[in-house]
Amino acid sequence: MSIIHKIAGIARARKKRGRPGGPPASSFLYLPKTPNLYSIIDTLLMTDYIRNKKVTFDFELLKTFEAGVILLGTEVKALRAGKASLNGAYVVIRGGEAFLLGASISAFQIANAPKKFDPERTRKLLLGKKELAELNRYGEQQGLTIIPIKWYNKNRYIKLEIALARGKKKADKREKLKERDTKRDILRILKNQ
Repeated sequence: MSIIHKIAGIARARKKRGRPGGPPASSFLYLPKTPNLYSIIDTLLMTDYIRNKKVTFDFELLKTFEAGVILLGTEVKALRAGKASLNGAYVVIRGGEAFLLGASISAFQIANAPKKFDPERTRKLLLGKKELAELNRYGEQQGLTIIPIKWYNKNRYIKLEIALARGKKKADKREKLKERDTKRDILRILKNQ
């Protein structure tokens, strides 16, 4: 029996299922529907949607946390399309809850956006009690801040990676630039030899 005949038999069984005289549910061979592209990518890979590229240059990251975010449907679509920015964003803790401020998520389709859509609205972060207590304790220390690093997906959910960070001074930034330049020069010399 060829594969085409087997597939045709499965299709007939699907049509008959639930009708009298059809195969019982226990003997039914179930083939899932073909998943869409988003579900394949989301389940196989943890995709980084948006990354704050200047974070490691401007801050020294001390500890990272994973947070869920309360988003609108249009914001989720816009994030997956890459229409967002984390530049200048930060996290504050008020009343035992964490909020993301300054992050911009533009409308997925400008013509279909709600009338009161605000791309830089305050978004609530979903964290555990222990994580909130730790962030609150360290966030009150002088010189420490909580900043977002990247938007990414974990299975079906969009997550935000945040970090407890200390700002770098200009001298530290210059040192990093010098190290990067020397590494680039060394690689260039080795490549030419």
